[in-house]
Amino acid sequence: RRLPPMDRAFTRKELGLPEAAMVYCCFNGSQKINAKMFEVWARILKAVPESVLWVSDPGPLGQQNLAREAQARGVDPSRLVYAPKLPSLSDHIARHRQADLFLDTLPYNAHTTANDALWAGLPVLTCVGQAFPGRVGASLLHAVGIAEDFVASDVDDYVGRAVAMAKDPTR
Repeated sequence: RRLPPMDRAFTRKELGLPEAAMVYCCFNGSQKINAKMFEVWARILKAVPESVLWVSDPGPLGQQNLAREAQARGVDPSRLVYAPKLPSLSDHIARHRQADLFLDTLPYNAHTTANDALWAGLPVLTCVGQAFPGRVGASLLHAVGIAEDFVASDVDDYVGRAVAMAKDPTR
């Protein structure tokens, strides 16, 4: 109830997103993106050639690092799209509506960022971690009643679900 209304209706074009691609996103802080998680995302991107990963803009050095890591994993760095900080929380939450699936991180899940995505109507795919910070995503999804489809038991299940959802958009 405390979140602002989402008055703005963005288009993919104005956000720098391809019109016909599967848009995976993760607006978690870049400190939550470790090598293992990025490897998992690369597996998803390679399995879904018509997809992009939309992430919070980590700044020039972060962009260079992510591009290098994408290239090293056989993913064209142009498939990474960076979301700049917006002046209003309302606009930030509203832009989530142009993504297809929010990909959560491990070992530290999305907390507020998952809540923002869900508030905007964007489903969150998470994987249950071993400690409290890695179980928040699952807790939120249980609370809204969509855990069965969006809580993966391990990273292979996570990849499988992300790929399956791209191949069956109505799901």
